[in-house]
Amino acid sequence: MDDEIFERLMIVAEPVLTEPVLVFALEGWIDAGLGAGTAITSLLASCETDVLATFDTEYFIDQRARRPMARILDGVTAEMTWPEIQVRYGHDGDGADVLFLVGPEPDFHWSDFADVVSELARHFDVRLVVGLGAFPAPAPHTRPIRVIGTAPAASSHLLTRVGVMPGEVEVPAGIGAVLELDLAAAGIDAVTLWARVPHYVASMTYPLAGAALIDALASVAGLTLDGSALRDSADEARRRVDDLISANPEHDAMVRQLESALDASDPHELGNLPSGDELAAELERFLRGEAD
Repeated sequence: MDDEIFERLMIVAEPVLTEPVLVFALEGWIDAGLGAGTAITSLLASCETDVLATFDTEYFIDQRARRPMARILDGVTAEMTWPEIQVRYGHDGDGADVLFLVGPEPDFHWSDFADVVSELARHFDVRLVVGLGAFPAPAPHTRPIRVIGTAPAASSHLLTRVGVMPGEVEVPAGIGAVLELDLAAAGIDAVTLWARVPHYVASMTYPLAGAALIDALASVAGLTLDGSALRDSADEARRRVDDLISANPEHDAMVRQLESALDASDPHELGNLPSGDELAAELERFLRGEAD
């Protein structure tokens, strides 16, 4: 491994791995319904993992933006917990090797970060890198979550296994886009999976988004993964949304309109949809009230 790159990465284990898949979900970028965060948390909880490597967070993280946590016991400052970016390793349900890149999205030196990840992937002979994300979309909660993908040109064949957003768009980029291009330059396949989360539930935890990402990850990467725990917990979230929607004719009409457009696969049928902000705010008030 390149000595200069090694300065930004500490490898703490050298397990024997067979063409692992590297999955990343870094906190700080768009994650509607906490789809990516929920998915990666569920994956880590479902299998035993160990730390493979840690990154130089003094170099990559703004610690005023992501402050460490201090544990104070009877007035005595006893311990500091620092934000950390890790790579962990474990196995899927059939024993295939999987790496997980987790932690906060880096604040600084994105190009260097991507170089480190690419070098790590080469070092452990990673066969595929898959990012997870979720964004708010004009979609009804009464239909299955759709997952689309983005990939560099060299990995575009992976997009046949998921949907894509047709046409040309320009959007602010997260670190995932930088990783895609850097990995492509290193000759490593990469794809990012995006769950299309109903815009009016984007600010609440929506477990179905995480379950959809796990299913898509299993399909694209050829892994044996189980998202049933998230689907089970999603029933309660779906019930709460149903209760709110059914109590308001305007909201109910909006959902019917979204259903019609989706079933026809014609976005022009959406017409002038109301903003999801008001409904999302009402959902939050409703859920807070129910919790109280």
